[in-house]
Amino acid sequence: MAPTTVKSESGTARLLGSGTAGFSELLLFHPVDTIAKRLMNNTSKIYSPDKGISAGLSNLRQVIFRDAASKGIGSRFLSLFPGMGYAAGYKILQRIYKFGGQPVVRDFLTVRFGTDFSRAFGERNGKAILHATAGSMIGIGEVVLLPLDVLKIKRQTNPEAFRGRGVFKIFAEEGRNLYRGAGWTVARNAPGSFALFGGSAFVKEFGFNLTDYNKATYFQNFMASIGGAVASLTVSAPLDVIKTRIQAKSFENKDSGFSILKSLIKNEGPLALFKGLTPKILVVGPKLIFSFTIAQILIPEFDKLLSRKPKSDLIA
Repeated sequence: MAPTTVKSESGTARLLGSGTAGFSELLLFHPVDTIAKRLMNNTSKIYSPDKGISAGLSNLRQVIFRDAASKGIGSRFLSLFPGMGYAAGYKILQRIYKFGGQPVVRDFLTVRFGTDFSRAFGERNGKAILHATAGSMIGIGEVVLLPLDVLKIKRQTNPEAFRGRGVFKIFAEEGRNLYRGAGWTVARNAPGSFALFGGSAFVKEFGFNLTDYNKATYFQNFMASIGGAVASLTVSAPLDVIKTRIQAKSFENKDSGFSILKSLIKNEGPLALFKGLTPKILVVGPKLIFSFTIAQILIPEFDKLLSRKPKSDLIA
């Protein structure tokens, strides 16, 4: 990992690749995200053996579709698209920041501390851990986008909190409330992003013996994204449940993350910290796998495209 071996993509390529990944993910997976958030925020028992499967399915529909549960298929489907404006702002900016920003931090760490990582962990382990560390650092900074995430989640799980107010009025009136759960967000993002980028790097390094990760095939990028996404979702699941419940509450509610954690363990048991993990891995996991794969493929492809000389220059 000597400084002379660093090959960086252009900033434009990173912007285009990560932005396209975020936009594509939003269009395909926003309904899935809504379902996962509503399941995580649900505090009641959906299925009881004494009430039967039909009652459980009815409760599940109520949790997922809310007021549209008794309406037609079209209405139920549309009910899964709340907060699209906030989601667009958050998701595209987040993917640009995360997938486009991690390579910037990675390059910095490689130049300044690459040999230190190699000495401490070995050449191959050090390279993968450096990628993971860069991901963790960029994940911590992701907290600046928290207000957009808060508004998106409230639209998905607690629309009454808006009471007809527009986004500018909410920002003016709520201020610091939009950063509630910031500490829990940082605590979730640091290990989650470490596992995401680290898991992907380990699959490429040890699963496919790649020395240049940008030369990974589509299949290799896909498999690496699966490894990173599953590791990230599992590691961050307990903190994500707390974060989601903090953000889903009304603006007037001042319960701290620790009080929510205490109440959750007391009333629902420790396994409640992993509520929503199975649907997240099964349906939200593909969302992260999809966008991470697209970003890993498109960033080097855009870089190749942008670095090509125009035909007129070649003729001259």
